[in-house]
Amino acid sequence: MSSKILEPGEIESAAMTPPFVQLPPTDLFAQRAMRLDSLSEGHPMSAYLSLLASVCRAQQTVLDAPPNLPELNASNLSAALEHDMPPLAVDTLLHDSGWQTQLDAWLEAFTTQDEKRPDAVLTALQQLRQADTEQRRIWATALLGGRFSEVPEALVPFLGAALQLAWQHWLQAIDVEAIREREDQTECPCCGSLPVAGVVHQRRPIDGVRYLLCSLCATEWHYVRLKCSHCKSTRELDYLHFDDSPYGIKAEACPDCHTYLKQLYLEIAPNGEAVTADLASLDLDIRLADQGLQRRTPNLLLAPGGEGHAGK
Repeated sequence: MSSKILEPGEIESAAMTPPFVQLPPTDLFAQRAMRLDSLSEGHPMSAYLSLLASVCRAQQTVLDAPPNLPELNASNLSAALEHDMPPLAVDTLLHDSGWQTQLDAWLEAFTTQDEKRPDAVLTALQQLRQADTEQRRIWATALLGGRFSEVPEALVPFLGAALQLAWQHWLQAIDVEAIREREDQTECPCCGSLPVAGVVHQRRPIDGVRYLLCSLCATEWHYVRLKCSHCKSTRELDYLHFDDSPYGIKAEACPDCHTYLKQLYLEIAPNGEAVTADLASLDLDIRLADQGLQRRTPNLLLAPGGEGHAGK
């Protein structure tokens, strides 16, 4: 592992101002599934990454052919945007029944795949299927609030997948042009969730520009480089990584708040995707934890085994 890998002191200005918000592609879940299939080959967590590839394929199936859902209240969306509030705020939409309809649709799509599942997976799916509306909401509220210890560990990736699916579906109702950029936006401007990672792009007009990727709805929003996305410190940050890592991941570590955020560098891994690269590089998280650094950001497809990190 190397330390103090400094970013360039100055990033050339792009030919145009980078857009503040970028919505995910409509085939994002299919892209993640293909990436996970590729990353699973020869990986120590091969079985888990392959399972998550199936999870993502089921997400894409439902996103492409969603169940019947009521439209979101247009006046509420407009009011939120007018007051610079996240239009898809978690606290509000967790009380909407739409995400639970999406959960049932995802469970159906996942369980009808022609793949044999371990007994532990089948038990978790049955627990989610049989849980009543209120219990599901309690689990989802805890999960999106970073209180992983309040959710049965085996349920996390499946519940998280359904929540990601619902919020990405709801993104279709958002006019991104109405989202005004605010300096130091550390939470998603669309839903208010924490980022899972940063992405440093490599293609014009956003070559070298850093975006934060929402852990829930997969929106990307512009956040300047060389600044901690937790405490906003601009003191010299460390960039830590394994020298032989093939994933294009470096951890941006802050000496002030002792937290870190993984960054995917598309210049290093042009075909990379941040959520899947994060899952494939968990050995880096283990090393950083040994060094006393704290991860604040969640990956909803992975249970961290407690609430020591990934909380708001």
